[in-house]
Amino acid sequence: MNEASTTASVATENTPSIAEIKGLVQGEMAAVDRLILAELSSDVVLINQIGQYIVQSGGKRLRPNLLLLAARAVGYRGENHITLATVIEFIHTATLLHDDVVDESSLRRGRDTVNSLWGNSASVLVGDFLYSRAFELMVRVQKMRIMEIMSRTTTAIAEGEVLQLLNCNNPATTEQKYLDVVSRKTAILFSAAAQLAAVVAEQPPEVETALRAYGLHLGIAFQLIDDSLDYQADPAELGKNLGDDLAEGKPTLPLIYAMERGSEADRALLTHAIEHGNREVFGEVFKIIESTRAIAYTARRAREEADKAIAAVDILPASTYKQALIGLARFSVDRTY
Repeated sequence: MNEASTTASVATENTPSIAEIKGLVQGEMAAVDRLILAELSSDVVLINQIGQYIVQSGGKRLRPNLLLLAARAVGYRGENHITLATVIEFIHTATLLHDDVVDESSLRRGRDTVNSLWGNSASVLVGDFLYSRAFELMVRVQKMRIMEIMSRTTTAIAEGEVLQLLNCNNPATTEQKYLDVVSRKTAILFSAAAQLAAVVAEQPPEVETALRAYGLHLGIAFQLIDDSLDYQADPAELGKNLGDDLAEGKPTLPLIYAMERGSEADRALLTHAIEHGNREVFGEVFKIIESTRAIAYTARRAREEADKAIAAVDILPASTYKQALIGLARFSVDRTY
């Protein structure tokens, strides 16, 4: 058994539930929510309308919770982590607004998407507003290192979006190309959230590096499970339609693995489905994914990433907040939504 697996096995014994994890920073998250509402305020009526709709749509809020927990895990006692958690949530929300336009999505978190209600133009422009507001908030913290990290992060997210666009409808997409997209488009914001906690707490470079690695591996694990849930979750619990990735021609890891392990006939069907974004063959695609054990493979890869995340925070002193970070890694792979 490798070091990461050993750490993970030990950590599982006392891993808190997601409710207990969020409960540790419930008061601080309430402060984040208040700041979100305040900073969404604008004299442009449409921005207020869409902003309120976004807030009411809920979401897991994992990224801001991650930043708050990481800040406490390294002993931070100030207030700037509230501002930075809001920054992370604004950037995340902006990417979702843009994603839904690119993907032509009509459902997110069980509700109509902003673009389906107000149109693509409004969705893109309000996303731009959130990006701009996020950088305004960063300036208030007055740490150039934070601006540097978030500038690099938003650039990587944009690159990830473009790479994903290039991979769409491409059945030749490899696992490595897929992971490159995941790292840039999704995991980088988890990584930045954890790293910012170390920066605002003025931690030494080795702690900053460890938290950055923790967030990156956590984000990869989270996305791997997200992509597997597109083929097996309860649609009501997931908050979107099953087969959305297939309909959009996205070659996610379950499809990539099934392409590698399936028969010639299987590969021909999967190739056609990816090239044409064909949801109508979802049932047949699902059978191939099951027969090749693609979901099990994806889950195993996600557990490996979660184990790496847990190993990364071994540098932190023992605390309930450290256990919560370990718990987030476990939640990322054990969840059903």
